[in-house]
Amino acid sequence: MNNPPPLHASRTRKKVFAGCLTAIVIVAGLVVLSSAAYTVNMREQVIITQFGDPKGDPVTEAGLHFKLPFIQKINIIEKRILEWDGPRDQIATKEKTLIMVDTYGRWQISDPLKYFQRLRDERSAQSRLDDILGSETRNTIAKHGLIEVIRTTKDRVPRQSDELADADVGGVVGVLPEITEGRTALEEEILEKSREKLEEFGINLLDVRFKRVNYNQTVERQIYARMTSERMQIAERFRSEGAGEAAKITGRMEKELFTIESEAYKEVQTLKGAADAEATGIYAAAYNQSPQAAEFYEFSRTMELYPDIVGGKSMVILSTDSDLFKYMKEVQPDPIPAVDPTGDEGE
Repeated sequence: MNNPPPLHASRTRKKVFAGCLTAIVIVAGLVVLSSAAYTVNMREQVIITQFGDPKGDPVTEAGLHFKLPFIQKINIIEKRILEWDGPRDQIATKEKTLIMVDTYGRWQISDPLKYFQRLRDERSAQSRLDDILGSETRNTIAKHGLIEVIRTTKDRVPRQSDELADADVGGVVGVLPEITEGRTALEEEILEKSREKLEEFGINLLDVRFKRVNYNQTVERQIYARMTSERMQIAERFRSEGAGEAAKITGRMEKELFTIESEAYKEVQTLKGAADAEATGIYAAAYNQSPQAAEFYEFSRTMELYPDIVGGKSMVILSTDSDLFKYMKEVQPDPIPAVDPTGDEGE
């Protein structure tokens, strides 16, 4: 006969089974609780979906929240301000000038439910931003001239514009065209038109700016060549004006120099005449003391004239009765020695 198991063994098996069942229930409870509970931080907002369809309102408050376990799923959506960096695009201005425009912007998800239904994720949102902002940028730039894209506001006047306008060569060099709006107004126009289109996607566009504007490489060399030509014309105009001013200064200098030399020559001649007069007076006072002194003075002055008249290269025809030769007439020649007819010299 088979003996029945002891009573204490049967009780032990029941306790083990009860413990296992309790552990299973606890684990299952934890799994269900972890699937039902979720947390939302202050930088996020959540959309609850059930089999892919949104359920209820978006969860925007931070903290601990609950959902149906297993059948509902949370979709995290950013609450912070996001950036958009547009592609570098080639655009033609109103005057058909090709420029390379690089733009950037800032945006935020204002309606999470609409954003999730239309776009689902940030990658799709960035693609839609590229399409809408790129299109509005091209349309806006195509309606305005290049100066409108470059200049910040219509009230700003470069300091060099007046100087270049004064050096105008041909009527257009150095003269900046007038603007009606400016770059800031163009950015605001792109912002307003793009914001209206992005609202239906639950996106609030906060700002759009031009990061960089460059000429297209195909026309950049031509633009630089034209700028160089204009600056050369302005430089040539400055050189011409400088040469004219130099000629005026030189003329004034020569005139002043001639005036100074004339005044100096006049003063020299005046001083020389006064000195000659004073010397003549001294000579007269010296030689008029006696008839013999006056005669000596007349003789000495006559002798001083002989080298200039007789010894020079000039030819002077005078009569022998002239007073100039009266002293020469009084000169007696030396006697000629007698010569012996026989040819013998005297002893």
